[in-house]
Amino acid sequence: MRGRTDVTHRHWLFGDQLGPHFLASHDNGPGRDAPVVMIEARSVFRRRRFHRAKAHLVLSAMRHRAAELGDRVRYVRAETYRDGLREAVGGASVTVHHPTSRAALGLVRSLDTVRVLPARGFLLPHDAFRAWADGHDAKRLRQEDFYHWVRRELDLLMDGDAPAGGRWNHDHANREAPPRGADTLGAPKPYRPREDAIDDEVRADLDRWEREDGIAFVGRDGPRLFPASRREALSALRRFTEHRLAGFGPHEDAMLAADPVMSHSLLSSSLNLGLLDPAEVVSAAQDAFRAGRVPVHSAEGFVRQVAGWREYVWQLYWYFGEDYRHRNALRHEVPLPEWFLGLDADAVTARCLSTVLAQVRDTGWTHHIPRLMILGSHALQRGWDPREVTDWFHRCFVDGYDWVMLPNVVGMSQYADGGRMTTKPYTSAGAYIHRMSDLCDGCAYRPAERTGERACPYTTGYWSFVHRHRALLAGNQRTARTVRQLERLADADAVLRAERERGEGPP
Repeated sequence: MRGRTDVTHRHWLFGDQLGPHFLASHDNGPGRDAPVVMIEARSVFRRRRFHRAKAHLVLSAMRHRAAELGDRVRYVRAETYRDGLREAVGGASVTVHHPTSRAALGLVRSLDTVRVLPARGFLLPHDAFRAWADGHDAKRLRQEDFYHWVRRELDLLMDGDAPAGGRWNHDHANREAPPRGADTLGAPKPYRPREDAIDDEVRADLDRWEREDGIAFVGRDGPRLFPASRREALSALRRFTEHRLAGFGPHEDAMLAADPVMSHSLLSSSLNLGLLDPAEVVSAAQDAFRAGRVPVHSAEGFVRQVAGWREYVWQLYWYFGEDYRHRNALRHEVPLPEWFLGLDADAVTARCLSTVLAQVRDTGWTHHIPRLMILGSHALQRGWDPREVTDWFHRCFVDGYDWVMLPNVVGMSQYADGGRMTTKPYTSAGAYIHRMSDLCDGCAYRPAERTGERACPYTTGYWSFVHRHRALLAGNQRTARTVRQLERLADADAVLRAERERGEGPP
C-alpha cells in the first residue's frame, strides 16, 4: 500500500515522539502493527547536568508510553542508544521518524539498519518552509512574515483571505502590565497531574543514579507538574482552552512573583515530548474562538506562539544549518558563573532575578518573558558566552531541546546571529521590569537609580551593554536613539564604573 512501511520493520520511538501520531501508518509512517523499540540511554544524563525535574518528566513520559504500548514495545535501558538498539533488534532493520536534533539525526543516519521517515510533530514539512525561505531574504527571515504565510497555508484564524478580527497580530492588546497591587491575576488553576507508581520508580532510579553512578542533576524534583501521558496532556489542553485561554492574551507579557503561571498554557513540554500534535492544539484554540468562548486577541496570541513562533524556531533550526550554533556576533565569551549554573537563587540580591531563578530551580519552567527579559537579558548584559547560555537553557527547562533553544537563545535572546532572526537585541533597563511586573517591589535596588548602593543591576547593565556595542547599535534604526540617550547621560562614566565594580558575582 502506498505510504506504508513493511510491517516486519520495527519502529524506533525517541523520547520526544510519544504521541499516537508518531505511530500512525499513513504518509510514510510505520506499519500499522509494527513492533516498537524504545531506548532509555543513561549516557544522555551522564554527559550533561540536567535539571532533575526534566529528567524525571522525560523518563516518566517514556515509561508511561511503554506501559500503554504493552507487548508491542521492546523497552531497553542501556548506556548508549547504539547499545540499546543492538540489544533490542540485533542487526534487524528499523524505521524512525526524523529526530529533533542534529546529533540524533547524525546517529540514525550513521546506522545502516535504520531508515529515516519524514518528521512529525510539526505543522509544515521542511521542503515547504525551505521554498518559502528561499523566496525571501535568507539573511533576515522575519517571524511576522512567516506567521502570515503559515496562517494562509493552514487556513488558521482566517475569514476568507483576511485574518480573523481584521488584524494579523493583536500584540498591541496583549502587552498589559499586571494590575498594581494585585498578587495574582486570579486565573483558573492550570491542570496538574497526579503522580503514580511509574513516577515512584523514576524517582528511585534517579536517586540511585546520583548515589551509585555519579550522575548529577541541578534543581529540585518535587511532585511532577507537567503531563507525562497522552491522557494527561489532553486533559491539560482541555483545561486551558475551556477555562484559561480567554484570559491569556492581555497579560501574556506580565510577571507576578506569586503567580508565575498566570494564564499561560503550560503545554510546551507536552508539545515537545510529542504527547500533543500542534495541529490539534491550534485547532482547539481556533474552535474556542469560533464558538465565542474566547476573544480574538487571546486566541491569536496563543496561535502565534504555536503556529508562529514554535514552528518558526523548528524550521530555522534546520534551515540555518549547524554553523548557526557557533554564531557570536557580539563576541561574548564570559563563562557562566557557578551561582547561575547551580540555580543558586539564594545568592542573588536582585529580587527579579532571584525570583525567576528560584522558579527555574523549583519547577524547571518560567514563561517566555522571564526567560527573555530577566534571564536572557542578564546574560546578554554580562557578555556571557551564547553557546553556554544555550546549553544552560536546554538543560534547565522541562521543555528545553536543542532545536528549541538554539534559535531562541542564539537568535532571539543573545543576538549572537547579528540580527538574522530579530531586528534588535532584547534587553532593557530596570524600568521595563518595573512596568511589567511586581518584581521590583521590596527589592534592595531601585530601577530608576543608575549609581550608588541602590543602583539597579539591570539599569547599569543595560547602559554598559549599550556602551560596549554602541557602534553596532548606532547603525540600527531601532536602537540608534538609545545610543544618543547614552551620549546625553550626565553620569555615564559613573554608571559604567558601577557596572565594572559589580563584577561577575551575583547581582
